[in-house]
Amino acid sequence: MFSWLPSSWRRDVRFLLALIAGLTAFVVQSGELGTSDTMHRLQTAHSFWTSEPAVFPGEYPEFGVHGRGGKLYDWYGIGQPLLMLFADVVGTYIERLPVFADYNGNDPSVRNIIVSYSINILLSVLTALVCFRLLRLLKFTDCEAAAGVLALLFCTTHLHYTQNMMENNYIFLLTLAGFSFQYEWLLTDSHRALLIGSSAFGLNLLTRLTTGLDLMAGGLFLLLVAWSQPLRGRAPLERFLTYLKTALPLYAFFLLIDRLYQYHRFGSFFNTYLHYFAVEHRMLDPTLPANYPFETPFHIGFLGALFAPEKSIFLFDPLLLLTILIGTMAWKHFTPETRAYLITASLLLLAYLCFYARYTVWSGDFAWGDRYVSTAAELVAFLSVPLLLRHRAEAGKLVGTLGIVLIAVSAAIQLASLAFWLPLEIYQMETLGHPTFVIALRFKNIVAFALGRMDAWGLNTHAMTEDPWDYIHITNWNFLPFVLRRAGTAPVWVVRVCLAFLTAGLSALAATVYQLRNALRATLSS
Repeated sequence: MFSWLPSSWRRDVRFLLALIAGLTAFVVQSGELGTSDTMHRLQTAHSFWTSEPAVFPGEYPEFGVHGRGGKLYDWYGIGQPLLMLFADVVGTYIERLPVFADYNGNDPSVRNIIVSYSINILLSVLTALVCFRLLRLLKFTDCEAAAGVLALLFCTTHLHYTQNMMENNYIFLLTLAGFSFQYEWLLTDSHRALLIGSSAFGLNLLTRLTTGLDLMAGGLFLLLVAWSQPLRGRAPLERFLTYLKTALPLYAFFLLIDRLYQYHRFGSFFNTYLHYFAVEHRMLDPTLPANYPFETPFHIGFLGALFAPEKSIFLFDPLLLLTILIGTMAWKHFTPETRAYLITASLLLLAYLCFYARYTVWSGDFAWGDRYVSTAAELVAFLSVPLLLRHRAEAGKLVGTLGIVLIAVSAAIQLASLAFWLPLEIYQMETLGHPTFVIALRFKNIVAFALGRMDAWGLNTHAMTEDPWDYIHITNWNFLPFVLRRAGTAPVWVVRVCLAFLTAGLSALAATVYQLRNALRATLSS
């Protein structure tokens, strides 16, 4: 299959990992954006270059808050709308071409298909490259680093958010890039690397201001590395001043953009959209507590994110358990930079757990797992596989066996997350009650749907049928050919062509994984 490629490409681990990431993102797409949040952000992007509003009047009061001049705005940052802007422009014009005149549906629209495919593939490829780069900087071998990338792509919630385009994977990419390039600067004194890493952290502020935690984690990581081992080059104080003179202006620049966007919408530089979100909702519902939207008791949100069967990070990202297990057994054998990274990533995860513990929807609401902390969880989880490969002798045979089991379980969970549109179990729980082990319910749904036993097993609940549109969407396989077929707005030949592309993509993905295996074997033998 790869004979037409230059031999250097066929042996290039980075190229093959990027190709695997791109093909994975291609085959898992549904053509839809996944959630109403992303749809609203796409509409905001659309409002940047058209006469359409950011929020349509008919969406209020369910969505939107009033800002300057009484206009309705969304309550999100500008980051993801900017990310989708170019794809939205291209998708809009392609959708208007005569060839799509007979496609009169919007389920999914041509524009949504173009946005979801282009953005998710781009993010997936860049993430694979940056992840491999960081692991190599942390002194993992090509084989260990490649295993880490594959673990991230297939064995963490990153896979689910490759299909359902929330902000998570974009935030993850920028945070990982910040770590990678700022660490390169620490090792090589490359001013270009420091500029790129600081810009990545700063750009994250436009998506969620809470990513200021990621920014601080990047600085902590450098501090821990510098403290744990001597570094060549300039004196520590001179390096510290260089870091401040480069990073702080960039952070201030992106923060200024966020504040200007805040002023444009709400006429204030000194608060956040959450303030107006709270004011608007208290006006609509005076019974809301004064500390809304941070009224949840801390222990409920904190322990819920850890142990609730509907949202536990250990259930949705089981590789976290493997990281803890290997860290317990082989910590003293870790390199100083690996220890620094794990300490930093773990503290970042703890910070997110604490910050969102009191949030009114600490669980992330309609999401697979706890989406507010899953990005930080992935930063800890994916490192478990390269650590297992490097330290399996020190960790022991039992840990090695448990590691293989956890990797297999993690992959199965992430693949299952793609099968149906994510609200399925949330609707079912309205009837089935709480607590419900969502992952077990998802596997039950897969088996029941495949066997045509949804009704017989009591899985078609009343809440699912209240909205006919939702019912159609949550009870069909969530991949583009099946989405088009269930919608009934695309010609049969289009569905068949999409199915052929999906089959070809899966075949190409399998062949690329096999080629990567050969390339890594050649690396080991050389």
